[in-house]
Amino acid sequence: MRLVFMGTPEFAVPALDALVEAGHDLAAVYCQPPRPAGRGKALQASPVEKRAAALGIEVRHPLSLKDADEQARFAALKADAAVVAAYGLILPKPILAAPRLGCFNIHASLLPRWRGAAPIHRAILAGDAITGVTIMDMEAGLDTGPMRAKVEVPVDRKTAGVLTEELARKGAALMVEVLTALDRYPAVPQPEAGVTYAAKIDKAEARLDFAAGAASAERQVRAFNPAPGAFFELDGERVRILAAEIEPVAGEPGQVLDDRLLIGCGA
Repeated sequence: MRLVFMGTPEFAVPALDALVEAGHDLAAVYCQPPRPAGRGKALQASPVEKRAAALGIEVRHPLSLKDADEQARFAALKADAAVVAAYGLILPKPILAAPRLGCFNIHASLLPRWRGAAPIHRAILAGDAITGVTIMDMEAGLDTGPMRAKVEVPVDRKTAGVLTEELARKGAALMVEVLTALDRYPAVPQPEAGVTYAAKIDKAEARLDFAAGAASAERQVRAFNPAPGAFFELDGERVRILAAEIEPVAGEPGQVLDDRLLIGCGA
């Protein structure tokens, strides 16, 4: 197929690679514009832009897709379909309608649970035992489109970083499978029951809440690894926590009990 790929972070790179390896014709790649990063705040291209450039694919990074000229440029690609993975921009109706077969999204949750911006973090924070990836047809609503296929993945005690890598690989393979045989994966409407929303992560949420209990604090540690990084303050210094385990020891919430940083929790 002739495809347009739309994605920005590392999560989207395996899907781009998988589509190329499957022999699809990538007409163009859309991603977010380079952003200031590092100590010098120099503009830095996104992981998808870097990978697309290495593959020799045209890269476009408009600030918006609402402009009629930008929509005409997109339509002129005459794509069979667009594949979207954590792109970061809302797709207006003219963009959604331009590809012959429509736009497909690789969403990192088992829809309708965790629609929205941060499904992986929210699944960990909520203590979900199972998460996964859903391939869906895109429509104007926020992750409300009909579903084509799902794959489940156990959360176990994985960090957000580890889970993101696993879901990216699974989603890439599933997207290729769906495109190979669309007739075997008919679009099924999402059920109305079980809808939850994965709001964007606020950095303030990474401050460990020991009063909420040890299980909750441990999930915060995993959900915010690698970013923005769970933390607490000790003697006026910010301490960033990369990993934690639960021990059944009594202590006041936030009380440091020994030199191993055993910390009391509310439960």
